[in-house]
Amino acid sequence: PKTDIVFLKVHKSASSTVMNILFRFGEMHNLTFAFPIGGGNQLFYPRHFLAKFVQGFSPRNPQRFNILCHHMRFLQPEVHKVVSSSAFYFSILRNPVKLMESSFAYYKGTSAFSRARSLEEFLSQPYHYYNPTDSDSHYARNLMTFDFGFNPDGEVSAERVQLMLKAIEATFDLLLISEYFDESMVLLKEMLCWDLDSVVSFPLNIRDSSTKSPLSDTIVEKIKDWNRLDWEIYTHFNRTFWERIDRDIGRERMQREVKALRERQGELARTCLQGTGSVAPKHIKDSSLRPLQHGSAKILGYNLKQGLDKETEHMCRRLVTPELQYSSALYKKQFAQKPP
Repeated sequence: PKTDIVFLKVHKSASSTVMNILFRFGEMHNLTFAFPIGGGNQLFYPRHFLAKFVQGFSPRNPQRFNILCHHMRFLQPEVHKVVSSSAFYFSILRNPVKLMESSFAYYKGTSAFSRARSLEEFLSQPYHYYNPTDSDSHYARNLMTFDFGFNPDGEVSAERVQLMLKAIEATFDLLLISEYFDESMVLLKEMLCWDLDSVVSFPLNIRDSSTKSPLSDTIVEKIKDWNRLDWEIYTHFNRTFWERIDRDIGRERMQREVKALRERQGELARTCLQGTGSVAPKHIKDSSLRPLQHGSAKILGYNLKQGLDKETEHMCRRLVTPELQYSSALYKKQFAQKPP
């Protein structure tokens, strides 16, 4: 199994669920994480990543970490300093239309979105609300392009798009697609030589559907235009994703693997969860399992069954622990105060 991994955690793309998978695998195999200094949850995002943002990194003693997966704005030469040169690089993309709708709810407090009453209103005259020089403007336009380290306000010429796609392809071994999450996990498991249980997950950091609204065709087209660079990245890698499945796994085997993954997930849900699935924040009984609430989105969580034996409880708890709580627990473990 591969243990040296860089995951570029793109915002609002099921990336918290992927992070939970990496946290569990790392914890189980005693791997080291490249944590932000002081144990925060972002590597000084939205600045471009620098090796010195990582706790325990020093240029004189360049320690390599196994897993780099916290939010960062990608900059490969700097990433290279903190992980092994043979590390496996991957990321996950989401349809920019859904991504923008999600960002608008989640980052409602940012300067570009706070004054617009609705996404429609924002898109009717985006430059009335959007100022590229605002420090939080990246949440409002070409967010994936930004996370990959490129300029979200760059012109959209065929040549520039090609350069961007080539740069991503040269660095990343795999790009997953969040709309095909189960297929993505099967592909990831294959590439990393992991077993099925290592990629089973429950969806984390998802919002209640009551805050989601259907989008008209006009709005969909406006979102694509406004996020044209993201759209180009997404459509390109959505295509290569399926090409890779056809080449490496085949559709029939993929169907069988996805079925096995879903069955195992169902099994774990019956073992671990009270009720059938996620619940609204106010119904989460154990406050340590309550995810951070953000913007106007209601972020769902889980309740564990009562009376589980110790080992099962531990396994189940790890599956549903929100990102911030899990991250800080692993940070404390990795940098435990050694007695003098």
